[in-house]
Amino acid sequence: MRFQRIDDLDVKGRRVFVRVDFNVPLEAQADGRQRITEDSRIVAAVPTIRELVQRGAKVVLASHLGRPKKGPTEELRLAPCAARLAELLGKPVAALKQCIGAEVDAALARMQPGDVVLLENVRFHPEEEAGDAAFAAKLKNGCELYVNDAFGTAHRAHASVTGVAALLPAKARAAGRLMEAEMKALARLLADIQRPFVAVLGGAKVSDKIKVVDNLLDKVDALLIGGGMAYTFLAAQGRAIGSSKCEKDKLDVARAALAKAATKKVRIVLPIDHVAATGFDEKLPAEAVAGVDVPEGRMGLDIGPKSAALFAKDLAAAKTIVWNGPLGVFEWKAYENGSKAVAEAIAAATKAGATTVVGGGDSVAVIEQFGLQGRYSHVSTGGGAFLEALEGSVLPGIQALLLD
Repeated sequence: MRFQRIDDLDVKGRRVFVRVDFNVPLEAQADGRQRITEDSRIVAAVPTIRELVQRGAKVVLASHLGRPKKGPTEELRLAPCAARLAELLGKPVAALKQCIGAEVDAALARMQPGDVVLLENVRFHPEEEAGDAAFAAKLKNGCELYVNDAFGTAHRAHASVTGVAALLPAKARAAGRLMEAEMKALARLLADIQRPFVAVLGGAKVSDKIKVVDNLLDKVDALLIGGGMAYTFLAAQGRAIGSSKCEKDKLDVARAALAKAATKKVRIVLPIDHVAATGFDEKLPAEAVAGVDVPEGRMGLDIGPKSAALFAKDLAAAKTIVWNGPLGVFEWKAYENGSKAVAEAIAAATKAGATTVVGGGDSVAVIEQFGLQGRYSHVSTGGGAFLEALEGSVLPGIQALLLD
């Protein structure tokens, strides 16, 4: 993938449109104001913004926040993000109350080199998600350069993601530092695979990852499957799964994946023991299930210790690892051990020299829950974008940055 970095742009004194991902969780306070509860996406954008500021750019930031249904929504305004960014940068960040219009025109006209403004939530306008060209032109608003640092929205052909970029020549577009790291990590996965290549997939549903599984079976040496989706695969093999989560309409999909794996000589590794309960309730007692089959009336909620050891053995031998999705209901103490064991095994493999790429919000949450930050080759900031990239899709936001 050939693309420009921000080093390649002459930004001094020029207005630079920067698409960031400030889609952070907010919590209402007693005074009615919103408080950011987790700011990692804002923190991740700081290196790009700071570098552009230091080089004298006029930085115009654009982001979405949440899924507003009917235009402007008070609790989804970006002002708290501007305030947090100002703290991180140590300089003022103007939070505009619109993203287009006369007020924005005036604010941008007043900008001096090194200034930073944050446009209001672009999804307050339905034209954003529609990828409307006229709306993109209004967002561009005299910006001479385009920087995308929002990998989390790279799978969306929205006006601020692809529309603004399309209005500028290729040499005026670049990847921010965060996007650059994501693109390089994906390029390594697609073109420079060191074997054995092992993928770990978890999460609740097979249906969320049908294309991912199919694409990975063309690449990996082993596919380790846990989480709720494992029970659909076990049921497809004819194993007893009790009352565990199973997508009965996806049994044929699972059988097809198992057949493809056999043809490709890819090992699909499924849980051989479980931690279960009589229902999906944190207060119910957790029970160990020593074998593959889950008894009637029991719901598998985590992989068991034998499964964790089995997965860890494959991971210790791997040279390339991709991980997406938890192995159980890690938010509940009794069912956190499977995800923790796998996270620690992947961290150990990284230390031993393996290339490890982790993606998906829940996987990142596992890492943070167990204090394992900084122990992987790359942790992706994009959940949906990461999955679509694993499916083999060329993401629109990345396509918009490519030179050829």
